Order: sequence, then structure tokens, then C-alpha cells
Amino acid sequence: MPRFSANLGFLFSNLPETERIAAAAAAGFKAVEMHWPYQVPASEMRAALARGQVTMLGLNTPVGNAAAGDFGLGALPGREIEFQHAVDQALSYGSAIGASAVHCMAGIAPADEFAAAERTFIGNLRAAADKAAQAGVDILIEPINHRDKPGYFLHHVEQAASIIEQVGRGNVRIMFDCYHTQIMQGDLTQRLRTYLELIGHVQIAAVPSRAEPDEGEINYPDICRTLDNLGYAGWIGAEYKPRGRTEDGLGWLAAWSDDHATFNRIGTKP
Repeated sequence: MPRFSANLGFLFSNLPETERIAAAAAAGFKAVEMHWPYQVPASEMRAALARGQVTMLGLNTPVGNAAAGDFGLGALPGREIEFQHAVDQALSYGSAIGASAVHCMAGIAPADEFAAAERTFIGNLRAAADKAAQAGVDILIEPINHRDKPGYFLHHVEQAASIIEQVGRGNVRIMFDCYHTQIMQGDLTQRLRTYLELIGHVQIAAVPSRAEPDEGEINYPDICRTLDNLGYAGWIGAEYKPRGRTEDGLGWLAAWSDDHATFNRIGTKP
């Protein structure tokens, strides 16, 4: 059976960060993940996680200068020191709250600087992975689609797999976001099968709306069955933008989590 985590960057976003944890727990989620929770003291976040009895999976490295258009620093030549400071911040905060992974954001790089950006990202990931290994933490890299984030350096699953091979560290893995991959490439089932051993986390949202995963062009019950059949033991992150109140759109969670027979019927032909 799939295990679903709540991405609290999008879900329950009307609440303060620590209250989102309680809301996620009340909704039935046993694990959560966040984008950039750094404004909340780690002690408060850790206490909220303990009260909710939920696991913190991961968080993102800081993006850099958002006002200047930064969306990550990992693949930006000349900004290696800034990136390593971002990694240090993420690992320190993540370790304090019990997170098991840090998503190292690549950033936006001009197409004509691809080779330099790739070399920079590989070198930065090696250093980040070595630091993370000392803390018992995984490093995740995520291909992000160019419709939502034009120019994002890492945008194909095959590209991520190639970079991981070149980095040569066992704790660097792919965050396989079905939403981004469907927009850029499609063929989700085959890519899950091909790259399963490199996948550290899976995320879901409807395409094209990025709303609840019970609409749109992806048959998520089939995707979840595929992951079960492949023996995927990780979590599936609900990283979508709710159509309205998060609580009002969680019918999919009840249907897909609580009743295996119901789950197996969803998305199948009569």
C-alpha cells in the first residue's frame, strides 16, 4: 500500500507552519515535508512534529536571492560558496528536526552555459553529499518543468540519473515529481521502472492543474499500484495546490489509503 506524506509548502497553507503539522496529522498523514521552514525556530518545529507524531521527510536548500530571480544555487558557476552555505543551513536545520533528506536546488542557468553548470552542480553535489553522509541524510535532486520554471537547469529524469552517476555518492537520489516529469517527458510508468533504484522520493499532483491528484491526465492509482509492484518502500508526497480548503479535497487520501480493495478498483475499467 502507498504511504502518503503532506507537503506543507502547499497543503494547509492558511495556517502557521507548526499548526500545519497538527492539521496534517489530524487528516491522517504520518509524514510531512516542507519547502523552506527556516523562519520557524527548529526547537518549535521539532516540538510540533513530536506532538503530531509525524515524521519529517525533507526540506529544500534556500533558493538564494529570490528577489533577483534565484531559484536555487547548485548549478550556478561562481556561487559555490553561497550554495555550500545553503547546504550547511539545510543540514543543520534538518538534523535538528529529524529530517531524512535535503533537496539541493539546482537553479536557473542559461542554456549556453550548460556544460559549466553541469560541472558546477556535480562538484557541489559531491561536497554536499559528503557533508550529508556525516549526518545520515540523503541528498535529493529534482527535475523541474520549464513551463513553471523556465530555464531551470535540471529538467529531465535522464539528466538527473547521469548527474548522480557522475557524482558517485550513494546518498544522492532523484526526487521523482510525477507532475514535473509528465509535463516535460511523460512515460511515467516506464521511467519509474527504469530509475527505481535511484529514486529517493516520489511526489504527485494533477496535470495540468497541479491540484488534487484525483483529476487530470495522470492515472495515479495505476502509478501507485506500479510503485507497489516494483517494491518501492518510500513515501509519496502530496505536493499539490488545493482547489480550495485542503481538508475539503482529501477524499483521494481516504480512498487510496484506508481501503486496499477500494484503491485497487480506482482507475480500472468495469
